[in-house]
Amino acid sequence: APPAPPTVVPQAVAGLRVVHADDDIVVVDKPVGVAAHPSPGWSGPTVIGGLAGIGHRISTSGAAERQGVVHRLDVGTTGIMVVAKSEQAYTALKRAFKYREVEKRYHAVVQGHPDPLRGTIDAPIDRHPHHDYRWAVVSGGKPSVTHYDTLEAFPAASLLDVRLETGRTHQIRVHFSTLRHPCVGDLTYGADPTLSGRLGLGRQWLHARSLSFRHPRTGDEVTFVSEYPDDLARALAILRD
Repeated sequence: APPAPPTVVPQAVAGLRVVHADDDIVVVDKPVGVAAHPSPGWSGPTVIGGLAGIGHRISTSGAAERQGVVHRLDVGTTGIMVVAKSEQAYTALKRAFKYREVEKRYHAVVQGHPDPLRGTIDAPIDRHPHHDYRWAVVSGGKPSVTHYDTLEAFPAASLLDVRLETGRTHQIRVHFSTLRHPCVGDLTYGADPTLSGRLGLGRQWLHARSLSFRHPRTGDEVTFVSEYPDDLARALAILRD
């Protein structure tokens, strides 16, 4: 018999900050080292477990281990994430993400200087043919579209504002790595370990900066923004100096 799916265990999660909560949604600022939900092989903290630990009732829609989760951030990516609390919210948000009615903006520091400074990457993504836990641009993969704009340029890197049109696993990391401008600190996708060390980074410089969507109950447009966490802010300060 296949192994049972991991269960949600209420737990205290250091650094997990609730930005907004009502009867339908809870918006969190996710810290580094926290997964969105339980999964096989992951024994660390999760957003869902952390919310359960502070008493938030989450929608029961979706697979048992990822109830209420309508989108995910990588363990090593910080920033804004919304979770559905009511069944109505789950249905409405899943639909909004599916039909690209949610604006997802990320800030990323990538190596070098993308050319052009503003552009769109349209390249299909699927699992890497040779490496577990990695994804790649592959023929016949799922359509994946990333828009970017350069905010600041430094001698060795660039700070980008990135808007996702699609939401594939590792999409930003894969797309910029394919352009030979990997996220600084992202050793999985070819970042320079010397630069990562100089900046004191133990993970990719990638942050879910803001999320805008229509509230599933009121229909009002809402936007939530996250400031850079300490490790990313320190790395940026070094680049600016």
